[in-house]
Amino acid sequence: MMLQATPRTARIARGALVALSLALVAACASKPKYTPAVPVAEAPRAPAEPAPRTAPAEPVQSGPAQPIPGSEQDFVINAGDRVYFDFDQFAIRPDGGSVLDAQAAWLGRYRNVRVRIEGNCDERGTREYNFALGARRAQAVRDYLVARGIDAARIDVISYGKERPIDPGSTEDAWAKNRNGHTQITAGAR
Repeated sequence: MMLQATPRTARIARGALVALSLALVAACASKPKYTPAVPVAEAPRAPAEPAPRTAPAEPVQSGPAQPIPGSEQDFVINAGDRVYFDFDQFAIRPDGGSVLDAQAAWLGRYRNVRVRIEGNCDERGTREYNFALGARRAQAVRDYLVARGIDAARIDVISYGKERPIDPGSTEDAWAKNRNGHTQITAGAR
């Protein structure tokens, strides 16, 4: 009497053959032979000369990486990209003048950079009024930079009025942040 193979027994047999083949291959794999790094019968050597003394290495600074000179990040960090205005005003404040002086110096070093001055307002007032006030703020920033020697052809102006607030709140602090002139690099930065 002959036994007939069923699909299940055929699968089991194939699995057993695969497992046996893998075991045989693993058993035949050779391991690398150990060879000592220094031969045992080597003659003794003279003592090595001491290593020459060197100056200690410079300390590694663990602070944040410095921005690439002439980059947008360099501009924001080293000059500042925003000046703020008083309520319903477009005159440059003294604290804004120091930021704009730094911007003018930076733009003087990087003469291929073009910027856009964006005038912004807080949420109070009509949309039309804030667009006009934002335009006067952007123009005041532009005029300040031009008076400091920056070519007017490198500066564009736009007003966003109250359409792009930095702080969405409706408090005095939020409004103070939203009344600004933002200098955005548009071309030429690294």
